[in-house]
Amino acid sequence: MFVLAGGLVAGTLDIVYACVFWALKLDVPARQILQSVAAGLLGEASFEGGWATAALGLGLHYLIAVSMSVVYYLAARRRPLLRQRPFLCGAGYGLLLYAVMNYVVVPLSAAGPGSKDPLWITLSIAVHALLIGIPIALAVRRAGPE
Repeated sequence: MFVLAGGLVAGTLDIVYACVFWALKLDVPARQILQSVAAGLLGEASFEGGWATAALGLGLHYLIAVSMSVVYYLAARRRPLLRQRPFLCGAGYGLLLYAVMNYVVVPLSAAGPGSKDPLWITLSIAVHALLIGIPIALAVRRAGPE
């Protein structure tokens, strides 16, 4: 249950960050942010699907976040240090997730290239370390050893 919660918390913090950043910077509506997630699967067609593709994007976003939490949990079962040092290991995991998502997953998807905005990149790196990796690691620590 805690592993699921870790993914849901990390996913929520991440999507709220993305929606707030782009709303403030370019007045982009949340629907379009969620559609951009669905674009990884559907390509440009996702932006023509209205709230249906936005809902798909939200579902995909949470699926990815929960999967990230499950992967950390599975790794922590073999490496107790991941549970013992959740802040350090969680931050490192968040940085690893940033790299994997931006240099492997997104380029292999149908979404097209991500933003090159320097502020977006800098804040996204911090968000992955602090608001994605650490919450996942803390949730996994709460889940306890199994």
